[in-house]
Amino acid sequence: MQWILTVSEQPPEWFTQLVKQYTPASTGLFAAQLLWQRGIKDKSQLAAFINHKSYQPASPFEFGEEMHLAMKRLQQARNAGEKITIWGDFDADGITSTSVLWDGLGQFFKQNQQLNYYIPNRLKESHGLNIAGIDNLAQQGCKLIVTCDTGSTNIDEIIYAKNLGIDVIVTDHHTLPAERPPVTAIINPRYLSPEHPLFHLSGVAVAYKLVEALYQTLPDVPQEPLENLLDLVAVGLIADLVQLSGDCRYLAQLGIQILQADFKQPPAARRRPGVGRLLELCQKNGDRPTDISFGLGPRINAVSRIQGDASFCVELLTSRDIKRCHELAEITELANTRRKSLQKDVQNQVTQKLSQLDLSTTSVIVLEDTQWPAGVLGLVAGQVAQETGRPTILLSTEGTGDNSLATPLARGSARSINSVDLYQLVKDQAHLLHRFGGHPYAAGLSLPVENIPLFRDAINQQLRQSLGSINLSPTVQADITVTVADLGKELFFELKLLEPCGMGNPVPKLLIQNCWFENTWHRNQQDSQGKKVQYIKTDFDIRDDSTKNAFPGIWWGHYKEELPLGRCDCIAELDYNTYKKRYEVRLIAVRPSAESGLKTHNSAQILDWRNFPSQESPAPSQESLIIDECPTHWDELRAWWRRSLYNNQQLALAWSKPHHQPPMEIWLTLVGIAKYLSRTNQPVTRVQLVKKLGISNQTLLLGIQALKYYGFTVTRQDRDLHISWNASTVSESKGDVAVAQFLAAISEEQFQQNYFTDVPLSTIMAMVNSH
Repeated sequence: MQWILTVSEQPPEWFTQLVKQYTPASTGLFAAQLLWQRGIKDKSQLAAFINHKSYQPASPFEFGEEMHLAMKRLQQARNAGEKITIWGDFDADGITSTSVLWDGLGQFFKQNQQLNYYIPNRLKESHGLNIAGIDNLAQQGCKLIVTCDTGSTNIDEIIYAKNLGIDVIVTDHHTLPAERPPVTAIINPRYLSPEHPLFHLSGVAVAYKLVEALYQTLPDVPQEPLENLLDLVAVGLIADLVQLSGDCRYLAQLGIQILQADFKQPPAARRRPGVGRLLELCQKNGDRPTDISFGLGPRINAVSRIQGDASFCVELLTSRDIKRCHELAEITELANTRRKSLQKDVQNQVTQKLSQLDLSTTSVIVLEDTQWPAGVLGLVAGQVAQETGRPTILLSTEGTGDNSLATPLARGSARSINSVDLYQLVKDQAHLLHRFGGHPYAAGLSLPVENIPLFRDAINQQLRQSLGSINLSPTVQADITVTVADLGKELFFELKLLEPCGMGNPVPKLLIQNCWFENTWHRNQQDSQGKKVQYIKTDFDIRDDSTKNAFPGIWWGHYKEELPLGRCDCIAELDYNTYKKRYEVRLIAVRPSAESGLKTHNSAQILDWRNFPSQESPAPSQESLIIDECPTHWDELRAWWRRSLYNNQQLALAWSKPHHQPPMEIWLTLVGIAKYLSRTNQPVTRVQLVKKLGISNQTLLLGIQALKYYGFTVTRQDRDLHISWNASTVSESKGDVAVAQFLAAISEEQFQQNYFTDVPLSTIMAMVNSH
């Protein structure tokens, strides 16, 4: 991973003094430097950026004629008593958009009689309008559909609705079609110039602008103040990762204040008891944008990822029924726990598959599996893209997709990195796809399973040709350099001036050099019912020479062994832990420090002695750290690499191509050993078995599990294993499954060892330095 430090241009003294007015408890130097770097360079800009009261928001009628058309049609529906359906989407932006229209339009149209809403099922339907749903609405007498966060490109479906006598008003922020769709009105900021303060609105903010226009058109009708919708607007804006500038920033700032004020009320007095309960469950208090991006947003998104149908989330966000809201919040929390576990499972499987790829010849990562749940693929693809610096497409071939097609379909998600327009990459392969949609950083797609190899080759070739020799190494950027002594409350409140952070105004990344870690430990996170889930975090204390005091921190998704020994450089974010009531750093990246006496990463530090005949092998020097056992996983190699760096040694790869026994022979050998030991009552150690069978500890455990179904009982006493046999415990049907797993694990291990025998040294260097 490449580390980049933003070139720091020191702001002039007059600007630092201006910023200091907003940070009376500290010098304001760090905040001034960050604001100056991000283009905030005069007094009026600074005031509008920091204080929403100094910002003049744009009128909803800046959408021009389209907004006037929408108002005219909504008034017509109100006067005629027509049935209206809000057509939403299943992600956090779509759910909050639907909720804003449900509450907002609900001031003008009677809910559940004149006004209803529809959210597609993520696992059965795609984003946007669909024919079956429109048919259903027509049967219910619907005369007007108002979309939110979707609909701009659904030309065929809009025409179909029109033929059934249903008008459509689209509110959306996604890519526009080549021609204006045949709708009554389309409110989409993409029609505005990129410099316009409304251009970056997300779906929920566009929905809010529609309601705002209706409030201005019929000011005597609403009973609730318009501002009551802004907490939902803030949730959707921040969860959708849009650029928080212009009106987006203004609406998010206001909304966070309203969210926080409501949460401070006693539970019985809260206007949104569902939101309050969700914040309690994720141990947040709503005053930070990260409470949304790491708390509320993922939980709302998790429901459709796990259950498909997320309709109840609108009730969760808008209902005043405390008991019902608390029930729905608990369901949402458990869905998120399940999402974390599935995500970690898929992440581990993807890591395994990645270890079989030569990243030096891979421009776009395309992986598929029959078992992957489609709902979490986008999240994992995003992680892989960040870690590898390559656009990543993950596909699930589970089920057969569209039953009307003879060929099975793979469904999946794609995520990109900053320099690559993924949408265009995927679009250029449209002839191989069933359907696709998205934007430059993220896309969803489906294609016939048989087309996957062609698709993989074509998209890799296309990106290679367009990039030329551009390096796809993943990068992480630090904004300012600080010491451990700088960390704490004063710095936190300086950095808080930049909130809410998001696209275009990222959370400040801090570079801490020549530091080290103490008191490291990791644990599985638990769900609300106390059950362990596969989600790891490491706690630590960070120290450097600037102070005698340590500072606490966490590293999500990593084990403590992944922290380098000795002195390090790290990039982190400063945060406040509401639950523990403490300031802490959140680790983003870490590497051994250049000042710690460790050599910089270069191939001269690794000697490649693989497959030498023993007589001709170079004599190992005393300084070399020698690996003579062929590894089966990149993590093993990375552990050796860290050890060699710490000890300032060269690492010698000295394994030879292993002579593998067929997996079935290994199983029969294990059974023979078990029979002999059960007859003679002799003990055996796990090390002896591993050495005899030529397999890993993990695979041996699968073998022991299989033995149990054939009547063998394996007990442990100190380091010894004792094996006995009882015919009454034989279960051959379960045994066959267990043996198959054992044989598959051996095959996988042998495949990996063959891979590590021949993998180029350049790939080894790239992979050991990638974490």
